Amino acid sequence: MTRGGSGAAYAGRAMKITPVSHRALALLRPPVEATRPLFWQAPRRWQRWSPYAVAGCFVAALLPISITVLADDYHLAGGWAGALGVAQTVPLLLAVTRPLQAWMIIFAADVLGAALLYGADTASRSWPWTPPGIVGFLALMACLGLRESTRTLVTVWLVSGAAGLVFGAFPPAGSSSTHALLIVLSGVMLAFTGVLRRREEAERALAEQETISVAERAQRTLLEERARIARELHDVVAHHMSVITVQADSAPYRLTGLDEESREEFASIASSARESLSEMRRLLAVLRSDGSDQGGERTPQPGVDRLQQLVEATVRSGQPAALSLAADLPVLPPAVDLSAYRIVQEALANVVRHAPGATTRISVTCDGRHLTVVVVNGPAAGPTSALEDSGTGHGLVGMRERVRLTGGSLDTGPLPDGGFRVAARLPLDPDDASSTAAQFHANSSSKDVS
Repeated sequence: MTRGGSGAAYAGRAMKITPVSHRALALLRPPVEATRPLFWQAPRRWQRWSPYAVAGCFVAALLPISITVLADDYHLAGGWAGALGVAQTVPLLLAVTRPLQAWMIIFAADVLGAALLYGADTASRSWPWTPPGIVGFLALMACLGLRESTRTLVTVWLVSGAAGLVFGAFPPAGSSSTHALLIVLSGVMLAFTGVLRRREEAERALAEQETISVAERAQRTLLEERARIARELHDVVAHHMSVITVQADSAPYRLTGLDEESREEFASIASSARESLSEMRRLLAVLRSDGSDQGGERTPQPGVDRLQQLVEATVRSGQPAALSLAADLPVLPPAVDLSAYRIVQEALANVVRHAPGATTRISVTCDGRHLTVVVVNGPAAGPTSALEDSGTGHGLVGMRERVRLTGGSLDTGPLPDGGFRVAARLPLDPDDASSTAAQFHANSSSKDVS
């Protein structure tokens, strides 16, 4: 026997985006704080340092190449070549944590370099962007795509492309234009990395929504079960209130020698009982205002004396079950009587649902102060649904609420042989039940608040 509502927890899973590599995409999650580096949530230290290592490799490779190309191929002055080479490559280290600021520095250096190269030797050479500059700029675009918003990415791409178009409109004689190449490659890089990030964000949002939905579903199930229990107990309490009303109304006729003050006291008791009964009926109308159970219960609420019929019906359905009912059971309080029956009913329903064919034993005993209900089933004869902690079923939730109502205790869990055990201990003393129930209610309220 497993917990109720096995299929509900899978409802939201069909909506989840299935990534090529969930763990890889999780590393691309943008940091909550803007200064945190890429991969800061990686489990291993070397993974967290890998962005710096990759950026360092780009700088180490591109810095000498950029200076050499500017100085030897374009015949730019050594000072300018060194300054531009540093400005175009070293900020890649900053792109790990602040890619937008790194883009501002590198973009300004690229624009300045294109202006300086306008009067340099550009015959048959790339202009306005040099090959090392294009490689470094694409690495920068990858960092931007994994960190910045879509609006920022579009702005960066438009500004970079506009600068290239301006330079491309007035190319030096004999130069090979590279502004269109950079526009295309940077757009592809921004789009690819941006899609990776959006995909991971969408999956994370769906996972968060699923968590919220599961919590809301569990809370709704709890409230529905409490309302159902309240509707069932209405008849029990209404019966007692009716008895009080009848006894108070008939007391002046049954008891002789009552003075006028005593008669008025009995009349007041009967009036208060009738008012309480009317308020309970209004409360019941509120509990049934959701449209369910409009007609109300037309049959008496079941108790322990009807467990034999319940077990026989279960056996006739093909589920082997046996009942051991103590012969010396006292007259049980109505709430305990009803709760014991419902606990066995829910337990048998769970066996039929989650462990079909499993042999089930039900035991009901009493030690004078507590009623003990134990339902144990063996392993299922065929495939079973997995244990789950949440769902839309009312099985274990209903058991907990009924035990809490009576101030008792509930113990549930799997057995080593693959079966399941449900054990409820319900106090018969109303005073013990009231104090224990109040403690349960206080603990439940504190958990709900937290």
